[in-house]
Amino acid sequence: MHETPDVVAGRPLGDLSRRLFGHLHRSDQQRWGHAYLQGLLRTHGKKTVRRMAAAVTGSEAASASLHQFVNASPWDWAPVRGELTRWAAQSLPVRAWTLAPAVLPKRGNYSAGVHQRFLPESGRTVNCQLGLGLFLDAGQAHLPVDWRLFLPPRFTGDQAVRDRVKIPGTTQAQPLWAHALGLVQEMTSWSDGQTAPVVADLTALCDTAPLAQRLHGSGHSFVLALPGQTTLADPELPPGERESVRGLLLRRGVRHPTGAGRQVVSYDTPVRGLRPDGERVRGAGRLLAEWDASTGRPGRIWLTNITDRHPAELLELARSPHGAQATVNRLGEHFGLLDFEGRSFPGWHRHMTLVSAAYACSTLEDWEH
Repeated sequence: MHETPDVVAGRPLGDLSRRLFGHLHRSDQQRWGHAYLQGLLRTHGKKTVRRMAAAVTGSEAASASLHQFVNASPWDWAPVRGELTRWAAQSLPVRAWTLAPAVLPKRGNYSAGVHQRFLPESGRTVNCQLGLGLFLDAGQAHLPVDWRLFLPPRFTGDQAVRDRVKIPGTTQAQPLWAHALGLVQEMTSWSDGQTAPVVADLTALCDTAPLAQRLHGSGHSFVLALPGQTTLADPELPPGERESVRGLLLRRGVRHPTGAGRQVVSYDTPVRGLRPDGERVRGAGRLLAEWDASTGRPGRIWLTNITDRHPAELLELARSPHGAQATVNRLGEHFGLLDFEGRSFPGWHRHMTLVSAAYACSTLEDWEH
């Protein structure tokens, strides 16, 4: 048995730590969970387990115990994330559930989910893991509370590879839009019926049409970015005569002044949905974008099934992915997002859970002050 740290549970960290880890049966797991959170918050620079251990306890065995807690200790991260979600939602006025990616550069080919990916924003191909996070948007704060790890087929089609990185037998390779839907479904199960609009710009990563259909079919409101060349299904027009969403806004859109010389352009359009039972439904929807007066064209285009709010209000909500991406950057710079020391699938999820909790604790403490 390794020595566990004698830590002082300061508030709000102590309150959060007890809430997140109080269900764990072993007291040493509870203490090491608290110690890991302390390490993420107190350690300057790279958050290796050795440096975190030195920051929170004088035990020479602490680094091995922290590594064990994240990589091998058999605790389920889902209940911890559920508690984190409920704690954050009770503390902040949540206005949206925002989906945003996290690209985690990696060396070698053995970490769970690692693959080569071209990044349009940088014009480079990198060796990386791709995570997708769900963030609670409270306006001034975007708190990550749940994550999915994208797995290329080579990680699920070979049993030897699955075993090496400890991928559960129930986990299969999925397109990114399916991971996004899974995050929303899990969040719904944690929120006791309290939902919020789902906002995302995943246009550089996947086709969002299946996500929009399933969100609408399950009754979720959404604001999702679309590529400008997207054409919407219209049974009254043959495919060759359908206009792109950029063309619809450019030629048929209605402009709405929003002050300071800015305008929003919108176009009402039906939205198609796919219910969980397979039945197809149809409802009211809207395309919208900020009007770029310098080019005389619409900017980033969004599709929404929210039609009872002013387009300018919806466009403000559509800025949420920028806030979530800024949080991803802060997680990497100050909270150890990029510093996981391990290759396994469970270890990655536990580390991401603890990083999210540390960030939430820091943010909520700043919010209260």
